[in-house]
Amino acid sequence: MAEIKKMATRDGYGQGLIELGKTRDDIIVMDADLAAATKTGAFKKEFPENFYNCGIAEQNMMSIAAGVAATGKVVFASSFAMFAAGRAFEQVRNSIGYPHLPVNIGATHAGISVGEDGATHQCCEDIALMRTIPGMTIINPADAVEAKAATIAAAEIDGPVYLRFGRLAVPVINYDNYKFELGKGINLVDGTDVTIVATGLMVERALQAADILKEEGISARVINIHTIKPLDEEIILDAAKKTGAIVVAEEHSVIGGLGSAVCELLADKMPTPVKKVGVEDEFGTSGPALDLLEMFGLGSKDIVKKAKEVIAMK
Repeated sequence: MAEIKKMATRDGYGQGLIELGKTRDDIIVMDADLAAATKTGAFKKEFPENFYNCGIAEQNMMSIAAGVAATGKVVFASSFAMFAAGRAFEQVRNSIGYPHLPVNIGATHAGISVGEDGATHQCCEDIALMRTIPGMTIINPADAVEAKAATIAAAEIDGPVYLRFGRLAVPVINYDNYKFELGKGINLVDGTDVTIVATGLMVERALQAADILKEEGISARVINIHTIKPLDEEIILDAAKKTGAIVVAEEHSVIGGLGSAVCELLADKMPTPVKKVGVEDEFGTSGPALDLLEMFGLGSKDIVKKAKEVIAMK
């Protein structure tokens, strides 16, 4: 059996920035003294004249990014998600979101899988925060291939973008010829009994859950939602109509993330039973990333359990 290739989505981000640098001279990359961790260091090495280290001052970096973007440049400003979305929220909202500037926020180390860094760095609230900013596009890639493609596509988006990446190396599920389409969910597996809507590293776990359910005679549809805002309403409504039951799986709080977005949509247009797989209303803790994912109920077996529960609600 061939070994499964694993890469962190932050690696795909770094690769995407280099590809942009090769074809465009209007790309400016900024970092808050974390270039090695965020993978922007590779861009710095190739295009030092277009890279700026703003130091450990994330709020200031976002303000600088806004100013540079106002001159016509396309900016990528990077830090850990906890700092990019949390510490610098006011600057992102008022200086980037309000004037609708082309600043792409490359937020790495998102979610519980940050691991040993613990609760202070495990940002499970960032999607909820960014969803509240009018006009903010939110992209959460499932693997490094999708992350690279999404990074390249983000440079063409009119307005601010929040790109969410992880620290943990995860299985690559897409091929190199993968084409990213903003706002378009991807139907990975067809099914008739339940739909699993997943984003980020939970997509691979959703596929595992679908295989387990299949062995038990349950047909599960799996949808990859890489663009959380704007949400692909059509693919979710179609799945709700055909399966009548939804499970949403995300490495984020169950409050305010993709699960909330799906519930809001269905409550308004097609009331459907929904169960969420995510971090409950609690802070994380320090530990190995894979152990934490299981500890906080983000495993494939947790998705299977929720799928059976929501099917029973039909």
